[in-house]
Parts: sequence; C-alpha cells; structure tokens
Amino acid sequence: MTTPPPPAVPPVVPAGGSSAATTTHAGSGTPSRLERINRSSRIGRLWRGRPDDAPWVRPAFLGLLAVTTALYVWNLSASGYANSFYSAAVQAGGESWKAFFFGSLDAANAITVDKPPAALWPMALSVRLFGLGSWQILLPEVLMGAGTVAVLYAAVRRRFGAGAGLIAGTVLALTPVAALMFRFNNPDALLALLMTVAVYAVLRALEGAEGSTKWLAAAGVAFGFAFLTKTLQAFLILPPLALVYAVCGPSRPLRRLGGLGVAGLALIVSGGWWVAFVELWPAGSRPYVGGSQNNSFLELTFGYNGLGRINGDEVGSVGGGGGPGGGQGGRWGETGLLRIFNDSIGGQISWLLPAALLLLVAGLVVTRRAPRTDTARAAFLVWGGSLLMTLGVFSFMAGIFHEYYTVALAPYLAALVGMGVAVLWEERSRLLASATLAAAAGVTAWWAWTLLGRTPDHLPWLRPTVLVAGAVAALGLLAAGRVDRRLGLAAAGLGLAAGLAGPFAYTLETLSTGHQGSIVTAGPSGAGFGGRDGGPQPPPGFPNGQTPNGQTPNGQTPNGQTPNGPQTQPPAGRFPGFGERRGSGRGSGMGGSMDGGMGGGMGGLLNGTAVGAEARAKLLQDADAYTWVAATVGAQNAAGYQLATEKPVMAIGGFNGSDPSPTLARFQQYVTEGRIHYFIGGGGGPGGGMEGGMGGGSEISSWVQETFTATTVGDATFYDLTAPR
Repeated sequence: MTTPPPPAVPPVVPAGGSSAATTTHAGSGTPSRLERINRSSRIGRLWRGRPDDAPWVRPAFLGLLAVTTALYVWNLSASGYANSFYSAAVQAGGESWKAFFFGSLDAANAITVDKPPAALWPMALSVRLFGLGSWQILLPEVLMGAGTVAVLYAAVRRRFGAGAGLIAGTVLALTPVAALMFRFNNPDALLALLMTVAVYAVLRALEGAEGSTKWLAAAGVAFGFAFLTKTLQAFLILPPLALVYAVCGPSRPLRRLGGLGVAGLALIVSGGWWVAFVELWPAGSRPYVGGSQNNSFLELTFGYNGLGRINGDEVGSVGGGGGPGGGQGGRWGETGLLRIFNDSIGGQISWLLPAALLLLVAGLVVTRRAPRTDTARAAFLVWGGSLLMTLGVFSFMAGIFHEYYTVALAPYLAALVGMGVAVLWEERSRLLASATLAAAAGVTAWWAWTLLGRTPDHLPWLRPTVLVAGAVAALGLLAAGRVDRRLGLAAAGLGLAAGLAGPFAYTLETLSTGHQGSIVTAGPSGAGFGGRDGGPQPPPGFPNGQTPNGQTPNGQTPNGQTPNGPQTQPPAGRFPGFGERRGSGRGSGMGGSMDGGMGGGMGGLLNGTAVGAEARAKLLQDADAYTWVAATVGAQNAAGYQLATEKPVMAIGGFNGSDPSPTLARFQQYVTEGRIHYFIGGGGGPGGGMEGGMGGGSEISSWVQETFTATTVGDATFYDLTAPR
C-alpha cells in the first residue's frame, strides 16, 4: 500500500491575523511579521546553539570569542606598524593591484617580500578600505586569532563536548606567543588559522559522513592557501594527517586513497595557481622575487625558505648563510629535543606542553581497544601527530629560527589539553585516570614555577602561588573519582587556574606592550630573545660582530649614531583613533620607540628606520615626478621611508640587502631615465654593513658615492640622483 504524501503545510498565520499580513508589501521594503519572527528565531538559535546543548554552552562559547577579541584589540595600536617590512608591502598593495598580487615591497614593483603574498592580502584590503594606519593593518590579525579559537573549539567539541572545546579555546587564547602573533603582521597568524581549518576538515572527513570527500577537498584548499602564506611550513602536518586518514578513515582502502587524491588535487590547484602565474609571467614585467638569487619563486621555496631552513645552508640569509648549527649550536641557537623548553623559547609556548604530551599518551591508552574508525582515537592521532611533527622540525632545524614560529604549535597543544582532560575526567573513577589528571596538574604547576623563575622580578608572588595551587589541585584530582562530584570539579578548576595563571600573566604583559621589528617575543623582559632589559645574546655570526641593519645588541647604531629623528607616526586613516601610537615600543631597536626615542633590546632587530620631519619633507618634494622617491639598501631601511611618505622607495637587495636586485647596470638605467630621486646611505642589511649589502648593493653604493654629492638631512645621508657631480 502506497503511503499518501503529507498534506501541504499552510503558511503560518499569527493569531488574529491573515495570511496577507505575513508577506512583504510589494515595493514597501518592510519585513513582514513572519519574516521578523523567523529572523528573531535565527538569532535565538545562534544564541542557544544546538537543541541538545546545555543552556550555558553557547553563551560560554560566544563569551570566549568576545573576551579573546577584546583582549587582543586592547592597546593594539601600541605596536604602530609592527613589522615595517610587511607593513610597507601592505601599503604598496593598498596602492597598486599589481603589488597586491605579487606581494611587492613598493607600489612601483621593484622587488617582493621573501614570502608568498596570501598573508598580506587581508591587511592590504583593509588598508584599501580604511586607509593606512596601525589598526587597519593589525585588526585583520586579531580577527584571525578569534577565528582560530572558534575553529579549534568547533573541532574539539564535536567529539569531546563543549567543556573540552572551551578548555582548548581558552588555552590557545592565553598562550603568550599566540597573543603576540595574533596582534602582529607576520604571516604566522594566517598560517595558524589555516592549519587549524585543515585539521578540522580532516576530522570531519574521518567521521564518515556523506561529504567525506568534500571535507578532504576543503583540507586540501586550506593547505594550498597555507602554502601561499608561508611556503613549505604549511606541509609539516600533511604527512600525519594523510597517514591517519589512510589508516583510520571510513570506507574501503581504495576509496580512502581516492579521497586523498582529491585532497592532493585541491591542494595543487589552490596553492599552485599563483606559483604558475609568477613563474610564467615575463620576468622583465614583474617584480624581482625577493629572497631568491635567480629571480625564481621555486628557488625561494626550496632554497632560502625550504631546505635552507632545515640544514642551515641559506644563501642570501643573515651573513650570507652559515651552514648548519647542529647539536653544538649555530647562528640560531642550539638544536635538540629540549630546544622548545630553553630560556629563549620556553616562556613563549611550553607552559602546558608537558601536560599535553602526557595527555596525548593517556588518550591513546584509553582508546587503544577502539575500532579502527573510532573518531576519538583518530582525533588524538591527528592533533598529536601534528604537534609531534612540528615540534620535531622546530627542535632540530639548523636554519633561521625565531621564537614566534612556535605559535604553530599552539592549536595542537591546546586541543590535546582539552581532549585529554575531557577523556580522563570521564574515566576518573579509575585510579590510573585520576592519577594521570593529578600528574598533569602537578607537572604543569612545577613547569610554571620553573618558567616564572626565569623572570624573578615579574610578579614574584605568582611563582609560589602557582606551585601551591597546583599541588593542592593534584591531590584533589587524585581522589576525584571517590569524592563528591562538586569537589572533583573544584579540584579540576583549581588545576586549570594554576596551569593557566603563568601564561595568562605573560599574555597580559604581552598585550600591554607594543612590539616592533622582525624579531619579537612575548612576555616580560628577559622572557626570550629580545627582552627589553636582558635575555639571551643575539645569535652569533653576524658580519663584523654587528646585528642586522648595523645595530648593536643594546639597540644603538654603530659609533653612537642616532636614528634619523623622530619616526613619523602612521596616518590615522579614516576613523578616529586608527593609527594612533602610544606606549613604549618593546625592543624597538633602530626604529626607535613609539614615542620617537631610541629603543633597546633585541626585540626590534631589523626594524624600519626612523624618519625625521626634514627627511620626509625632502622626499615628498616633487614626489609624483618619480617612480621611486628614493632607493636604499635593505628592505627594512626602505620600509621606514616608504611608510613615512606613502611613496614607493626601492629596497636594494631585498630583506637582507643581499639579493642581486637591481643590478648596477639596471640601477644606472633607472637613474639615467630620471626614475629615482634620491639614494639614502647609511642603510644596508646584514650582508654588508652600513653602506651596502653584498654584490649589487655594495656596487651601487660605491657608484653613487663616486658619482653624486652627499648631503646630510637630519642624521641621514642623501644623494640627489638627478644632479651628478
């Protein structure tokens, strides 16, 4: 017998009204009563969340996002232009679509940054919409931070509950290096977001729903755009994710391999389209690929930004590359298993790392007898594999390594903490589970006590407090399965509070201080390389014992020279307060503090040059008559002048001043054609001291000095390239 179709559902008519009242009057544009009801219902669902959620779940999640965003926005403009190198490229992209596409350092498209441009695109669009300023550049990074917390929460809560998701999101938000990089304009913020999205998509595919292939394709797209953010670092977690899906994924083996093939194709298309454009575009009509020695993005990818980062053989790097550091240590510090815990890096990321590793092992033990396709075990394998793979590479890479790279670890670490606590809490009636929870709380408190001891003058009372609270929480958790549930929850809450107190204190210090330059660290003074009043010495191997851009470790320029007067403040843009600079610049180095004074410490290495009012006025004279108002050696030196004038400034030699662009012949041609107004001396990257980088930069500097007359403008040396001797 055929079941008759259900009767048509009549339109909902409010009591006392007619169906005509539920529609929008033609041409009136006024929403009907039904539309208003539906709209309020959607808002209600947004607030209430899933039907089976407890009443507190969605408000707690939205509250986490609101607090994270508010914390990251607070005091945001204290960092000014943050990393002037990328800010100059953002300014260029806001002026020229060609510079936007290629990631050029200037709107006249002389040379690109030494990374692909995806991380620049959101900031450049913001500048196009709202004008140039600190907020316009940094607010997109804040939104990426809130987005990463949201995606991480969604990924963890699907299998382990809202409590686990909230713990994971809170741990991520309060990780000091995350608080630093989600308010800074380096590519790492977007990379962390895309890596978290990729993991989320793979976890959805592992659930075995109808759209598994669709989710694998989404993961491939995330990996592709992550490649366009920071090249090969995007692929660090690709092997463990692919392996876990191949072994633990739903359906038959061939179908799983087919799904991985779809993901690979999506990765190639989403990450390869831009590479194809760059490599096929005639080299003479596009900017030089910064960081490469042969004007090739593929060379940059596999050389300076690829294998060179692993083995230390980085041609064109600081000092021209110095070979591997190895276990004996090198230019970028000693390598080894304990690198992430050392004095320089530990306070940035490692607060809950011992607990995360312990909880990873515990989660795998608890799920060891689960079926092959068990999603809980797969989640531990995915997040744990991502953490271990990234941790291993960071620990042993001998090339360029900065403390802020470790933000890549933060989402994986936070997820393992949230999932591990949730799984062991459910098993707390078993002595082994409660003992593991107690051990995690105890080891976290001990490690926080150790890290806080490295900055003894910062909140000295916090160190013993954390240790005592962690010990009490460990004792309470040990008995959590045999006492009243409320007492167990109190012990768990105390353990979380003790574990997060240290990173929260470092995060607050990070948020309260401006950060500028290319080498920045989170936390109080002395917490890492770049602390304002101390911390480890700069990496050895800089030419002539000097740091990049001619800086000495105390932030002063050589021979007691001062920078070129007060740094021009970023424009306020189109909204009141945008671009406002206040507070001192942490480790502002050569770029000066945000108030125009000399900065100190290594945190501001490779910062943009401070530009005085006299120099700015001189550059702006007849500026529109020239393609570049000036040229100078080194991208950071050029960035300061470009941001002060918002006019193109040619960065000879790229970031380090060591790229062979432009050649002397090409530069002479530009001068003959009247396309460059001034050459500014006294810059230079680490490749060749104060008056020029290696190769072409040194030749150009020598030719300019021999051919044109030097004029002192403030503390800078200008050469008018339109008036030879």
